[in-house]
Amino acid sequence: MLKGRCDCGKVRFEVPEVRKTVTICHCGQCRRSSGHTWASTHAPFEELQFTTDEGLTWYESSDFAKRGFCKFCGSSLFYRMNTEDGIGIAAGCLESPTGLEIGKHIFVKDKGDYYDITDDAPQIQKF
Repeated sequence: MLKGRCDCGKVRFEVPEVRKTVTICHCGQCRRSSGHTWASTHAPFEELQFTTDEGLTWYESSDFAKRGFCKFCGSSLFYRMNTEDGIGIAAGCLESPTGLEIGKHIFVKDKGDYYDITDDAPQIQKF
């Protein structure tokens, strides 16, 4: 069972299993909402169990998706497409060891001008 949480602990959750790869998103919206890039794995939403959700709130970031974060500490935790059964989970909020590795970079054409992508993971210009 993997455990995750926000910085202040007012959102805590468990999930039995997640996708073993992390997708790094470089789009402008993800960079603005996370402060850099959005690194996430994925799991079926129904398998996500909240042990504490006092701080959990959702922001409709577009007409097709929403983002979950803690309203107390501001931790960006989740990304969920309105038409999908799964949920993107911020890789950084999971307790180690995760066993995860970077699988791909998406929206590379929108990446910030202040960094380079230096790993060997596939780079997808859009998605």
